[in-house]
Amino acid sequence: MIVLRVLAFAAGAFVILATVSSAVKTVVVPRAESAVLTRGVFLFTRKLFDLRLKRVTDWEQVDRTMSRYAPMTLILLPAVWITVVVLALTPMFWSLGSDFPREAFTRSGSSLLTLGFAFAKDLPETVLSFVAATIGLGLVALLISYLPSIYAQFSRREVLVGQLDTRAGTPPDSAELLLRALRIGWLPRLDDLWVEWDRWFVEVEESHSSNASLPFFRSQHPERSWLTAAGCVLDTAALRASSLDLPRSYEAELCLRTGYLSLRHLADLFEIDYDPNPQPDDQISIGREEFDEVFDRLAAEGAPMVPDRDQAWRDFAGWRVNYDQPLIMLCGLVNPPYAKWSSDRGVTRYRPPLRRR
Repeated sequence: MIVLRVLAFAAGAFVILATVSSAVKTVVVPRAESAVLTRGVFLFTRKLFDLRLKRVTDWEQVDRTMSRYAPMTLILLPAVWITVVVLALTPMFWSLGSDFPREAFTRSGSSLLTLGFAFAKDLPETVLSFVAATIGLGLVALLISYLPSIYAQFSRREVLVGQLDTRAGTPPDSAELLLRALRIGWLPRLDDLWVEWDRWFVEVEESHSSNASLPFFRSQHPERSWLTAAGCVLDTAALRASSLDLPRSYEAELCLRTGYLSLRHLADLFEIDYDPNPQPDDQISIGREEFDEVFDRLAAEGAPMVPDRDQAWRDFAGWRVNYDQPLIMLCGLVNPPYAKWSSDRGVTRYRPPLRRR
């Protein structure tokens, strides 16, 4: 019996340490750390939301439903943490002398939630009660400090996404962005845009990899999405670098590199497979006829286009191949609204595995 009690205490302590570790990785550690319990909660909740989406056909209802996914899961997380810790403390109190299961479970819940109606009988149980109370308060404090950080990062992300409405339309369109810039004489000064979005990509990579729930927070407007905005800016920069007969812009090319590296790092976080060293002539999800349509549209409006259209296509495809697969698969994960050359590719829904490789 003594051996069984020791094993019960050790097992309960292990589960508590694993749960606290999951909470710390989710909330405190400023990098992408694998937390199986957190990922499991998000995946389980996503399955429930997917069941709901099967009955919805209207996009506004889809967006309204998915806008609740990340916030509700975040609220569910501390409840899961506390439940697991209560269940883990129960055999630990039993190993110290409490009757199982009622008395041990009562002391476990009373100590963790600091209710104070179940008193410890001796010093070991008193010490365990203090430890349980500290853990309970700590888990709640972690979540309280976590939420303001998430919403501050969300607000910073949405500033440029909202600005893209006036520049590229809703949903954002790379050809529309270039045409509007051409009409107002802004085309030669697009370098300012690339500098802003270069910084945006760096901030999004840092915030969305350290807080893995952020990619699922949706914009206030049903037709906006941080992901489709990112795709539009990258496609616009690729068109600028490949098809416009203007002096070479290192800002556009740096924005392209920063952008596709950011999308790749987020793809790594969610176990999305892609070729890290693609060849310029590898197949992409954009067809030549789609590129020609945009090329003709720009030329018809008087945009300065390069004379060799075939080389322009090869150059565009050479840029696009770097972010094509991560962008399309992330769209399958986040389920953003319809937008040209990103979420309109018809990718089936992607769900990451429980454990990261």
